[in-house]
Amino acid sequence: MAMTLRLTDEQDAALTALAAAQGISKNEAAARAIHDSASRLSRHDRIADSTDRVVARYGDLLDRLGQ
Repeated sequence: MAMTLRLTDEQDAALTALAAAQGISKNEAAARAIHDSASRLSRHDRIADSTDRVVARYGDLLDRLGQ
């Protein structure tokens, strides 16, 4: 799907530098940045869910260990 990405001059310069550093096109650099960001968010959500389960199960023990 095609789309137009409107960037400020500063954002365009950052994207240009990122693409040059990786030896890829600006389009590929933007696509990779989006994918990487989405992956980090997904991983963060999984870690948060796991932490919630551990605290629910072992909260009392964790409190005692913290004393």
